[in-house]
Amino acid sequence: MLGTRVIIETLKREGVDLAFAYPGGQITPLFDEFYDERDIRLILPRHEQAGAHAADGYARATGKVGVVITTSGPGATNLATGIANAHLDSVPLVAITGQVPSPLIGNDAFQEVDVVGITRSISKHNYLVSSPGDLAFMLRAAFHIARSGRPGPVVVDIPSDVQRAEIARPIPDKIVLPSYQPNYEGNPRQIERIAGLINAASRPLLYVGGGVVGSEAADDLRLTAATAGLPAVASLMALGTLPFDDPLFLGMPGMHGTPAANRAIMNCDLLIAVGTRFDDRVTGKTESFAPLAKIIHIDVDPTSVAKNVRADLPVIGDAGNILRRLVPQLKKRERREWLEEIALWREESAALLGRQAASGLSAPRVVREMARLSRDLQPILVTDVGQHQMWAALHWEHRRPRGFISSGGLGTMGFGLPAAVGAQLGRPDSLVFCLSGDGGLQMNIQELCTVRRLDLPIKIVVINNGCLGMVRQWQEFFWGRRYSHVDLDDNPDFGRIAEAYGLRALAVNDGEGVSPALEEAIRHPGPVLVDVRVGKGDNVFPMVPPGEGLDRILLSAPPAAEGESASREAGAG
Repeated sequence: MLGTRVIIETLKREGVDLAFAYPGGQITPLFDEFYDERDIRLILPRHEQAGAHAADGYARATGKVGVVITTSGPGATNLATGIANAHLDSVPLVAITGQVPSPLIGNDAFQEVDVVGITRSISKHNYLVSSPGDLAFMLRAAFHIARSGRPGPVVVDIPSDVQRAEIARPIPDKIVLPSYQPNYEGNPRQIERIAGLINAASRPLLYVGGGVVGSEAADDLRLTAATAGLPAVASLMALGTLPFDDPLFLGMPGMHGTPAANRAIMNCDLLIAVGTRFDDRVTGKTESFAPLAKIIHIDVDPTSVAKNVRADLPVIGDAGNILRRLVPQLKKRERREWLEEIALWREESAALLGRQAASGLSAPRVVREMARLSRDLQPILVTDVGQHQMWAALHWEHRRPRGFISSGGLGTMGFGLPAAVGAQLGRPDSLVFCLSGDGGLQMNIQELCTVRRLDLPIKIVVINNGCLGMVRQWQEFFWGRRYSHVDLDDNPDFGRIAEAYGLRALAVNDGEGVSPALEEAIRHPGPVLVDVRVGKGDNVFPMVPPGEGLDRILLSAPPAAEGESASREAGAG
């Protein structure tokens, strides 16, 4: 077969029926092969970065490996942000890039860049296919590596002459990588020790990370919590693994976490961390993180264990496998005093958040109305990055895994709209919301064309506050209210732009207009953009100042001078 046919047949063997692809010179041979292909659907984004984010959103919504295809040079470099985003959030992704012909590599040929060098530190693995005979093996290996162990993006860079080469070697049925053998099982003695520590603890707490979602272990987690009566907190990547209204669930911890979640971490005597890497936005000042607790760290990636926070009992293995073997060894203890404290903190946090959404036109109210009106439809909420993202984490009704999709580790503005495209294509029967800000939307606004071209019924809600809200909040709190280059007062009319692309557009200018506009958007069978014009001065609370411990919770803005000094000492900005 020609190399291009090898690529397509290998994709089919991996179960790929959809890929996001943008053409260009050095990938043209593959696109020509796709011309008559009927089993794999190519989706044309309007920017390569958007293609990577769309593949990312598709993977998060479905659990499958997302695929993005681009040409060499700028096509490949435009993928870098999307690859890094998937890498930090452990999303299975395969990026196929064209490359200049093999004899020209290293000669500064037209649209040549060192893709392997550029992506080495932002991908799980990468390949340059220098021999046609290696093509099928490297592609199959890429999928195996992307989806196994701790998932992540793998890049396969394919010179155009390799694409055109005649290849006699068959596509391998099985991939064996002797140097890559993830440990899924976990040590039985260590699992027994986990059970002993949980059974003996007076104030245990589960800390759940995105690894639980990646291993499809949400049911195992819920059974673990219910069996032992364990309160729990969840990172941004794990929201939905436990229902938001479960009496044992305290919300998201960290910089913008709930007071209940942060207090529980600061007061527990045993912290059972499952599938998480202890991101600095969660831990705050690591020296004071969970100061009273022994820490159990369960993760399939050994490089993540004890990297940021000490682990008294590290256990390497798949979250689902370990939890299933742990449950029969657990005993349910009463722990009345601890659970009463938990219930009180949960009630106080709920009251605080409820006041934020009580009246007027505010982002928390918009998020809550979105959740209320779509409650019976099992919606998927995809967010961009900024204040609206944190309001969504705090106020959305998180009920199930893969129902909340957001850029965590990289914090990528521009992620929301293309990721919503991928989520909608992956889950065509689901109601998909895209919640964005006026800053983030404009970073990939061209994907409104993709939405309209495919007639995707995405409901795009823009929290339009006329500024880069999260940066503005930091400047207000920690930089003496010196608002440097965060005003977006020259924003365009998003409704008119949406209409120019062929979308339905609605505007909300006051609190009374929130529910009717959202109801109309949900009823409308096609894509809708709702422009919600909120106040510029709203801030996200609670907030733990950068570099501080989780017991330093702000519920209002600090005095400018004091805040600026504290920020400089912490190295923020």
